Amino acid sequence: MSKEAMRAEAERLVKEAMEKKTVAVKRGDTRIEAKCGKCGASNRVTAAPGETRVEFKCKECGHKQRAM
Repeated sequence: MSKEAMRAEAERLVKEAMEKKTVAVKRGDTRIEAKCGKCGASNRVTAAPGETRVEFKCKECGHKQRAM
């Protein structure tokens, strides 16, 4: 089976599932890898859908800042 045929089959299956309402599509939280501006440690920050900047506190030094 060629890549083009597999792609077409996958699209067909997705369309069928969406029409039957067996698959629910929802937006989840975004995970951002942010670096501390003070100590340089990496932090994993979670942002809700629609948020562009998230406030967080560094896990190493406790410095409060905002991630994009």
